[in-house]
Amino acid sequence: MAINWFPGHMVKTKREIKENLKLVDAVIEIRDARIPKASANPDIDALCKDKPRVIILNKSDLTDTASTRKWIDYLSNENVKTIALNSLKGDGIRSIKPALDELLKEKHERQRRKGLVKIITRVMVVGIPNVGKSTFINKMAKNNIAKTGDRPGVTKSKQWIKTSIGIELMDTPGVLWPKFEDEDVALNLAFTGAIKDEIMDIEELALKLVERLQVHYPENLKTRYKIENLGETPLETLDLIAKKRGCIVSGGEINYNRIAVILLDEFRGGKIGNITLEIPD
Repeated sequence: MAINWFPGHMVKTKREIKENLKLVDAVIEIRDARIPKASANPDIDALCKDKPRVIILNKSDLTDTASTRKWIDYLSNENVKTIALNSLKGDGIRSIKPALDELLKEKHERQRRKGLVKIITRVMVVGIPNVGKSTFINKMAKNNIAKTGDRPGVTKSKQWIKTSIGIELMDTPGVLWPKFEDEDVALNLAFTGAIKDEIMDIEELALKLVERLQVHYPENLKTRYKIENLGETPLETLDLIAKKRGCIVSGGEINYNRIAVILLDEFRGGKIGNITLEIPD
């Protein structure tokens, strides 16, 4: 399943990130906690490697908690703090400032020795589309300054956002990279909505999702769709789900487009249960 998507504005955004890094003290990278590997843009990793960084595993309320803990341990080091977050409710938001203060401890001490009393930490917020950057910024700022949407590509331009805790945030549009060489990475991005459904074969995508869940989270499928036994193949399981949801057209044929939309929507909304699609290597 070949997936390529690299809108022109993303080339511009990559250039702007590189140019604006000198203006900030640290970087906050937002990732999707369900796919911490796939939602890590390697271009961002390369661009920001010399900056202290906080990695936010957003939408952690939708994940398998044990897997999220493994990712926190795996991604953290002396220059990187990793935090699980639910931006919608604000769970974990109070950990952001202490994490930044710890990363910037030496710099802040130098500033105090020079007589600076009020220290403002300037941070660039980066991430791929649809990981919840705008929701995170709105929660930090406690208002709706940044535009939000449930589709990738809503945030278009750079803007500075002030908070009440001495942190100023530079927003950037979501950036993907031009070619996905790993099919699992591409599929995980598509499953979670980081790639627009409009350019996808969503029927094939839904079938691929069933194939994945049937192996790793079979009980979630059984419980959500009230199926006693899954099919021997992903297609048979998808047919069972479709029949349970009444996605049948005249003549008893399956309406695959309709069940694909339902399945993907329910997965993305966490209705199939707490699921993590990747674990650390």
